[in-house]
Amino acid sequence: MQEFQLKYGTNPNQKPARIYMADGSALPIDILNGKPGYINFLDAFNSWQLVRDLKAALGAPAAASFKHVSPAGAAIGLPLDGTLRRMYHIAPDAELSPLACAYARARGADRMSSFGDWIALSDVCDVPTAKLIQHEVSDGIIAPGYEPEALAILSGKKKGNYNVVAIDPDYAPAPLECRTVFGITFEQGRQDLAINADTMLGNIVTANKALTEAQKRDLVMSLIVLKYTQSNSVCYVQGGQTIGVGAGQQSRIHCTRLAGQKADNWQLRHMPKVLDLPFRDDVAKPNRDNAIDVYIGDTPEDVIGDDVWAETFTRQPAPLTAEEKKAWLAQVTDVALGSDAFFPFGDNIERARRSGVTAIVQPGGSIRDGQVIDTCNKYNIVMAFCGIRLFHH
Repeated sequence: MQEFQLKYGTNPNQKPARIYMADGSALPIDILNGKPGYINFLDAFNSWQLVRDLKAALGAPAAASFKHVSPAGAAIGLPLDGTLRRMYHIAPDAELSPLACAYARARGADRMSSFGDWIALSDVCDVPTAKLIQHEVSDGIIAPGYEPEALAILSGKKKGNYNVVAIDPDYAPAPLECRTVFGITFEQGRQDLAINADTMLGNIVTANKALTEAQKRDLVMSLIVLKYTQSNSVCYVQGGQTIGVGAGQQSRIHCTRLAGQKADNWQLRHMPKVLDLPFRDDVAKPNRDNAIDVYIGDTPEDVIGDDVWAETFTRQPAPLTAEEKKAWLAQVTDVALGSDAFFPFGDNIERARRSGVTAIVQPGGSIRDGQVIDTCNKYNIVMAFCGIRLFHH
């Protein structure tokens, strides 16, 4: 395929629109089903790079759930315990391959944001993964290939219009990249930085210098995710998956707060009181996700109030009190945090600590690095300076 004509660009009035290779060569993709759009391809190519990098760095199948050119979630294929299966609406006896586990975790990181996502898989899509995707609201998928039965399952989504893209896993772009803004061409070297524990975690600047292998894995994951997240951004990771991504904020503390709140919501979804919410059988997964989000938020009466609870539940749930939430979050620990640029103040560490962060990686370079380090030392948090900024625009 030399080029692909798009229905329109970012918005319906932006025509004509197409994707093609500037040197006239063939595109490194095959469109196996559907007709992806401009934003779909932006998500596809960014998310593919993310999962490719995760697998290369961590040696496990990886998946990402993308929305509006930033990851809502990303993960590697570690097994799911019973609690995570319940949180992610997966039956106890459902077959899960490592790749399926990766997607379940990526989608489960922030299910509200992942509604209508673009999916990326590091490996050939197998049947267990396709069966998970089959029942989620999603716009499309990119992977290096598809098992025949998996392709048939995916091609049946959205009345046969689900977007399925295969990419050549050996494709390597040119070392220079160009873009045009307001008729002006920009050119720069590609961001091909290798991110791993050796390159990023060697300069530990805090009194606590002990990093477990799990912390190293999660810190590396946070940086790879940030490499493909709209800046400013920070990323909370636990157990081989993102649990909070704060993309595109102008203020670093707002990134930390936004992502921290998402991480806290993910933790609260583990609570038995949340897992045992008595949903009606006819309430679809997206509606359940929305109800859970409201229930653990500041206005639970919107779903459990006397006049509305019967629309969603078989009986009226008891409120989740502020005291219960505070007590649950107080015992959270072993969360990793990455930042795509330096923390300018210690307030970011204070906020991160409240979400159970015990390990941090960031570039360093602020005139207040000393204050930030002192705040980490106050809470025995280990912090590495990677020395590399990871802005993505």
